[in-house]
Amino acid sequence: MSSRAVGVRGVLRGAGSVGLALAVGAWTSGGRGRELDERAFRALNRERGPGVDAALRGITELGSIWASVGGAAVLALAGRRRAAAQGLAAAGAAWLAGQGLKRVFRRPRPYESDRGATRLRIHPPRASSWPSSHPAVLLAFVSAAGRELEPPALGRLGLRALAGAVGVSRTYLGVHSPADVVGGLLVGRGVAAVLDGRR
Repeated sequence: MSSRAVGVRGVLRGAGSVGLALAVGAWTSGGRGRELDERAFRALNRERGPGVDAALRGITELGSIWASVGGAAVLALAGRRRAAAQGLAAAGAAWLAGQGLKRVFRRPRPYESDRGATRLRIHPPRASSWPSSHPAVLLAFVSAAGRELEPPALGRLGLRALAGAVGVSRTYLGVHSPADVVGGLLVGRGVAAVLDGRR
C-alpha cells in the first residue's frame, strides 16, 4: 500500500474515532443517554477507602501532559528518541484537540451539576468536562510510542489498559463522567491514528 493510501486511511480512522466521540457526547447530553451516564458515574464515584483514593490519585497523574513529557524524556535517555518524539507529538496533539473541543462543547463537571452527591477527591479543574483530556493524552502517547517500541501484544494491551485505568480514576475522583472518559479515549485513539498514517 502506498504511503499516500496509508495516510488517507489514518485520517479516515481518526475522523471516525472523533466522530464516534462526538456521537457519544451528544447522546449522553440528555435523555436516556444522560441517565445511563449518571448511573455509571454514581457507581464508580462511590467511597472505597483512603487506600483506593491515594492509588487513583497517583494513577490519574499518568494522564497529564507533564507525565508524557517525562515519559518522552525517559525514552530519549534510553536511546529511543524516535519513540519519544512520536509519543510526545501524539500526546501534545491529543491535549490540543481535547482543549479545543472543551471550548466548543461546554459541559459542566459532575461536581458542578450535582454538588451534593459527587465525591470530589482532588483539586477541581475548571475547564469543560467533555472530553476528558487525561485518558486522551495517555492513550495517544502509548499508541504512538508503542508503534516505535514494538512491544509484544500483551505489552500493548497493558499500555492501553493503563489509559483506561486513568479514565476510571477521573470518574472515581469526581472530575469526569464516564461519557467524558469514553470521549477522551476516542479522541486519543483518533489522534494516534492520524499521526500513524502520516509517518
